[in-house]
Formats: sequence, C-alpha cells, structure tokens
Amino acid sequence: MSSWCAAVLAVTLAMACAAAAETVSECAEVPHGDHPKALLTNGKLDALVFLPDVKNGYYRSTRFDWSGVVACLSLNGHKFFGEWFTQYDPLKNDSITGPVEEFRIDDGPMGYNPPRPDELSVRPGAIGYKEARPGETFLKPGVGVLRKVDDTPYQFGGAYPIVDTGRWTVRVRKRSIRFRQVLRGPEGYAYVYEKTLTLTKGEPAMTLQHSLKNTGKKTIETYVYNHDFFMLDGKPTGPGMKVHFNFEPKPQGEIGAAAKIEGKDLLYIDALVPRKGVAGYLKGYSDDVRDYDFTVEDMRSEIGVQQTSDHSIARLYFWSTQTTICPEGYIKLNVAPGETSHWTLRYRFFAPSK
Repeated sequence: MSSWCAAVLAVTLAMACAAAAETVSECAEVPHGDHPKALLTNGKLDALVFLPDVKNGYYRSTRFDWSGVVACLSLNGHKFFGEWFTQYDPLKNDSITGPVEEFRIDDGPMGYNPPRPDELSVRPGAIGYKEARPGETFLKPGVGVLRKVDDTPYQFGGAYPIVDTGRWTVRVRKRSIRFRQVLRGPEGYAYVYEKTLTLTKGEPAMTLQHSLKNTGKKTIETYVYNHDFFMLDGKPTGPGMKVHFNFEPKPQGEIGAAAKIEGKDLLYIDALVPRKGVAGYLKGYSDDVRDYDFTVEDMRSEIGVQQTSDHSIARLYFWSTQTTICPEGYIKLNVAPGETSHWTLRYRFFAPSK
C-alpha cells in the first residue's frame, strides 16, 4: 500500500470513528442497565426503555404498570428521567423510573378527625381487594393478579405476592414499542391491556397510547394516573424551577413551605430537604380536556417538558422531592364487559443545544 493510500485510509477511519462517537446515545448507559431493554430514537430524542420480564425485568413489584418504564430520555444532550431514589431493588414498589402508571380505586374514607377535604380523605384501593378474604386474590392492571395477605386495608406500597402476571408480548421498532398484557383474573375480571410508546417522527415528542379491553364478566371501574418522575438533568428541586398549569391551581391543604402558587404557576422558592417535599391535592381544573396540561421547567437552563392528554382530569395530586417533580393527573375509566377504553398522553420536551 502506498503512503498516500495509507494516509487516506487513516483519515477515513478517523472520520468514521468520530462520526460513530458523535452518534453514541446519551442514554446508551444507565444505572442497573443489565435488564431487558430497548433503545429508541427519532433523530431528536433518544429513549432507553426497560421491558417487562417476570424473571429479569428492571421492575418486578406490584404498585406500577410494568410497561413503558423509561430509564433515560435525552434531547440536545439534556436528560429528563433517571433514578430519583437512592437504593434500587427490583421488588421494591417505588424502584422505578420515567413516566409510569398506576391503576387504583377509591376504597372508602380515611377516617380523619377532624375531617379533611374530600380528596384527602379517600383511601386508595385496588380492584377486588376489599371483597377478597385473606388468601384470595385481587387485580392490578399492568401488574396482574395479587394475593391478599390479611384483613388490613390495601396499602399501595405494600408487598403482595404475585399469583399471575398474565401473558406479556412486546414488539420493538426503531422509534416505538408496543406492550400487550392478556390476563384472566379473579371473580370474572379479565382484560387485554395495550400501551404503545412512540417517539414522534421529526419532533421532540413522545406519546403513550393506551387501550383496555374488558374481556371478563364484570365492569372494570378504575382511575389511572402517570407518576412521571421528571428529572431535569438530575438537578435538585428548588428555586428556578416551576410547574405551569392551564388553570389556577388551588391547594386543598398545606403543600409545603418550599413552594408558592402565583396565578397558574407553582414556583419553588426554597430548596427541598429530605422527608419535606412539596405535595398535595390541587383543584381549579374544569372538565375541559385542555386543562390536562402541565409544564415542568427549569427556568435557569430553559429545559422542560409539557404533558397533555385527550382526557379531562378526574383528580390531581402533586408530589415532589429533592430529586423529582410529579404532577399526577388522574383519568377515570369505566369499561363494561366487551367494551374497550382508549386514552393518550403526550409529552413535548424542550432544551437548548449544549
């Protein structure tokens, strides 16, 4: 080989290596990434998504839906999700990342004395839990059939043995994943649950499209909400961050001294400390679907995410800690036997180029 050819080859290889380095995703490596996963891209967003797996899945606990667990999403070198907790355990209810959903019902009053506003006095429950006797089973869509262990009220953070996870199938494409869970549960409950996570073509946006088909004999009546677990470049929650609503939010009690509400904005005015976050139920929204519109933003770095839906808000809880901000918009579903409910969430991400 001539020296000229060798030089050309060296330059070509160097350029190829540089191009390859530039295309390595910000989300290629994540903590505890040794679980079944898929890396999606639409040319603007990259997203690493953990996949449901009974034996090896990143999340194998009983609170949240196993599908659509986003470990990392990046735009222009900025990240929006991650591990907001300090200790990871796949069997721990809150060891989960990204926009993840939970199905729950109301299970009677909490029994506070003196009484609190209605939303604060409702005990969270699960489908069929109250009717089941210890040793019998109840239902958590997106998880499966669980066993009731005693007569105590349902605890959303409790550890319940999983009896049946149903049959999960997953189809991965370049910029989308479709999850499907088919389950025949206790006491006439059965369903086909589908969720498709898609990075919108050519846009810094992601959609979660859902369907819940009732294949059983009993009506499935439930709330579903997305906990979100937003993290903006991993920065601590505090001054300079805000949450914008499409309405003027009205707290139903104390939400924490580290934030204040001005008009349609919740503004952080102080740093959050361990065990003292900003949280509480909010009112002020209407039945208009346009009120399901939240934007979480770090005004200092101009990075943020807007979340909207094609359904109206049935209930709104807000929760935040030192590491994460979570506007939890509840949607109400009432699915009769043979019917199918559909709902969609859309996320628009924005960030300057680094």
